[in-house]
Amino acid sequence: MSDEVVLLDFYASMFGMRIRIALAEKGIKYEYKEEEGLLGNKSELLLKMNPVHKKIPVLIHNGKPVCESLIAVQYIDEVWKDQAPPLLPSDPYQRAQARFWADYIDKKIYDAGRKTWATKGEELEAGKKEFIECLKVLEGVLGDKPYFGGESFGFLDIALVTYYCWFHAYETCGNFSVEAECPKLVAWAESCMKKESVSSSLCDPNKVYDFVLELKKRYGVN
Repeated sequence: MSDEVVLLDFYASMFGMRIRIALAEKGIKYEYKEEEGLLGNKSELLLKMNPVHKKIPVLIHNGKPVCESLIAVQYIDEVWKDQAPPLLPSDPYQRAQARFWADYIDKKIYDAGRKTWATKGEELEAGKKEFIECLKVLEGVLGDKPYFGGESFGFLDIALVTYYCWFHAYETCGNFSVEAECPKLVAWAESCMKKESVSSSLCDPNKVYDFVLELKKRYGVN
């Protein structure tokens, strides 16, 4: 019996893009189902598969849901461990470090990035400062390595690179340049984009920007 893999997702979700990249890295075929949950419409399938948070993305493997993007990426790595490449480091300490920094990204980058388009005035300026400071911390973790894990693209790269297609929206709304502040991080992202698994999974930055403009209207942020 072949695996039945379904992904409930939204085109502009940086979290859903993580799962898309992981599936592409492993060469897993899956059915993509677009959800409009971020715009208020949640399908019956989404509510059934993620009754706790009621949000995308949800990876459904043989009828069983796996929620939360980082958990889903780790699940993919474990279930299809015999299919190269491995996404998490084999060394327990390095694996723990990758998880720590991925958790940092989820706790810091999303909220700071949101402030660059969802706020104004002093709050916006503070948000920009926080966003850049967080990226600089991650740039320090990257150092001079080609990827966060060293020579191989992996878990932590997947956790962060999906934000790259949101940079245009953040920069345009917040009037700043990520590259001017964090050139090494942008160079790393551009290198990641040369991978088919990444370039085919990330949303067009202009579509992300259009979506952000829609959100700004919805929330009354001018």
